[in-house]
Amino acid sequence: MYRKRHAESAVKKLSEMFGAVLVAGPRQVGKTTMLRALTKNICYVTLDDMIVRTAAQEQSGTFFKDNPPPIFVDEIQKAPVLFEQIKLYIDRDRKKGQFYMCGSQQLRMMKGVSESLSGRIGLLTLLGYSLREIYGVDFDLPFLPTEEYFAKRRASLKNMEYADVWKIIHRGSMPELCENPEYDWQMFYGAYLRTYIERDVCDLAEIGDSIKFSKFMIAVAAMSGNLLNKASLARDLGISEPTAERWLSILVASNIVYLLQPYSNNMTKRAIKTPKVYFLDTGLAAYLTKWNTPDVLKNGAMAGAFFESFVISEIIKSYYNRGILEPPIYFYRDKEMNEIDLIIEEGGKLYPIEIKKHADPARRDIEAFDLLDKIGGAKRGSGGVICLYDNLITLKGEDRVIPVQYL
Repeated sequence: MYRKRHAESAVKKLSEMFGAVLVAGPRQVGKTTMLRALTKNICYVTLDDMIVRTAAQEQSGTFFKDNPPPIFVDEIQKAPVLFEQIKLYIDRDRKKGQFYMCGSQQLRMMKGVSESLSGRIGLLTLLGYSLREIYGVDFDLPFLPTEEYFAKRRASLKNMEYADVWKIIHRGSMPELCENPEYDWQMFYGAYLRTYIERDVCDLAEIGDSIKFSKFMIAVAAMSGNLLNKASLARDLGISEPTAERWLSILVASNIVYLLQPYSNNMTKRAIKTPKVYFLDTGLAAYLTKWNTPDVLKNGAMAGAFFESFVISEIIKSYYNRGILEPPIYFYRDKEMNEIDLIIEEGGKLYPIEIKKHADPARRDIEAFDLLDKIGGAKRGSGGVICLYDNLITLKGEDRVIPVQYL
């Protein structure tokens, strides 16, 4: 049974604006399933099929005569030569919603898109199930800690038990794992990791040593929720910093990892410039770092980092699912180690967020918010502490305690 995805509305909107729509995202997050549900009345071809792929690669000029648009082409990155043919069709016919495409190798796809389809294609990033999708919530506005947002979100709240939050964080957001509780978590992610490295990473770049790349992924997963330290990664794994940089770019392009940039403007001279790194699927991160049960994870040394990674990922999904490719999110840390976990920039205001795994937030958790008042050229909006407390309540002024179910 198909579970409706929040990104569907964005795909429909993009198809009314552009001749082509491309959905990118990690392997097995439901890209094909969603697009097939949306395009069930048009032609479908997958370039996973060797015969179809050979035809696309060797006879690209006639491929869309044999498979006329409107058409859904799956795994489009396996025949990037088709991008030029799609451009010719779009420029000639000027019709909207003629080509739907998806794939998981974003580096190769984006190269083809930037060279052939700039201005002609609508782009969307899809990740695994959001918390809203898991609980069947229709509400789909991007997260913003304002009274207007909370009033609308309150109407569709679902009760969420403390233990359930950690089960979701540990199991991850892959649709197959969410839909099939009997699936073995370790076997799933073991196969996922092997397929990702063998089929995506090795196709993308000469990584040289797949075992060392696996260890690199483990090291990055252990760093999730912290400042990125490429020198440390390179040193610990015995690779060069340029290699660490290249391997990290593969994880980012694959939407396995997200780099949260520090907030800065001309007035934030004391802010650091290093991004923070987050695994977008906490289940994969837990598998890599060997936190084998929800209980072990929630009581372990990385519990806070995993909860923070989960919250950041959920907020990113709320923007991606609305078709926003670059969520306006940052963090703040200065040279005195004062830090704000998340800043959302919207409408000329900065909305500060702290993320705490505990259920007893206090005013001390938001003391750093006052730093934003000292930054020229920016106005502070309402904020809060996202945590495991049960109720939405005022902490101080316009800053609130925000239960995780309000994401």
